Amino acid sequence: MVEYNKIVQGDCLEVMKTLPNESFDLVVTSPPYNLKNSTGNGMKDGRGGKWKNAELVNGYADYDDCMPHNEYVEWQRNCLTEMMRLIPNDGAIFYNHKWRVQAGFLQDRHDIIDGFPVRQIIIWQRKGGINFNAGYFLPTYEVIYLIAKPDFKLAPKANAHGDIWEFKQETNNSHPAPFPVNLIDRIISSTMAETVLDPFMGSGTTAIAALLNNRKYFGIELSPDYVSMAKERISQFENQPRLNFQRV
Repeated sequence: MVEYNKIVQGDCLEVMKTLPNESFDLVVTSPPYNLKNSTGNGMKDGRGGKWKNAELVNGYADYDDCMPHNEYVEWQRNCLTEMMRLIPNDGAIFYNHKWRVQAGFLQDRHDIIDGFPVRQIIIWQRKGGINFNAGYFLPTYEVIYLIAKPDFKLAPKANAHGDIWEFKQETNNSHPAPFPVNLIDRIISSTMAETVLDPFMGSGTTAIAALLNNRKYFGIELSPDYVSMAKERISQFENQPRLNFQRV
């Protein structure tokens, strides 16, 4: 039996293995991107410090974000396999990731999502970014893979949304790579899910968006610091009028 509206501190893969089949209607998550093993994005040598609020340059708490690529791919595929087990036949996973150029070639994450039932790719258009490589244009988007089980359907009228979503990055957040609340609100409000899992909970944005939509959440987060951050943000949200939120 899952206790909802809580965050568990621990390794997401190990925690997910302890949860019963079909425990959640929906998974919304964004894993670490393994950016520190990049060949040319300025994250290793400090150039990213030119970027205002570049917390990613300092890295994540309790995770170095620098795995050998094949190990990273295996880890993420194992995580997705567990996520698939945890949703029912009408469930879905919204899996946010970032394409990048690595060693001169586009790394489009196909090796991670190959074989999973990807129904659609949603483009999250961000506001600007950073680029230290003269060999390609400034990347200003990330991708959200809609990985859906056969009976998954959107909420009524949600299919009127296009597949390119423009939301600015979250700036008032000390987590290195926070979701914008509006982005996750768009996802959750577009589904009929009652329970939402985020196995990389970070600063708690998925939980806040779930509460905005009167849904239940369950989060997993490796870093005790981010667990504390998420709980504080959730508490602040619960104690302030929801009228402060404007859906876009």
